[in-house]
Amino acid sequence: MKLNLNNLEAEMKRKNISRSDIANLLNLSYRTIHSRFNGESDWGYSECVKVRNTYFPDMTLDYLFHTDEEVEKEN
Repeated sequence: MKLNLNNLEAEMKRKNISRSDIANLLNLSYRTIHSRFNGESDWGYSECVKVRNTYFPDMTLDYLFHTDEEVEKEN
């Protein structure tokens, strides 16, 4: 299932957080993070939680890491 990361990327821009910051937080290469953001590889649940807890503690995982299916259900 592919994640829609539009909200995550918008919030990252608001807080001036780069993909490199996310890579460093998760101890992953930039290439791996790039693949995750492009939907070429999957995010682990614990990675999503760590990103949220570190940078966006006031936001929900559902908001930051939602699927296109969830958006379709809302419409």
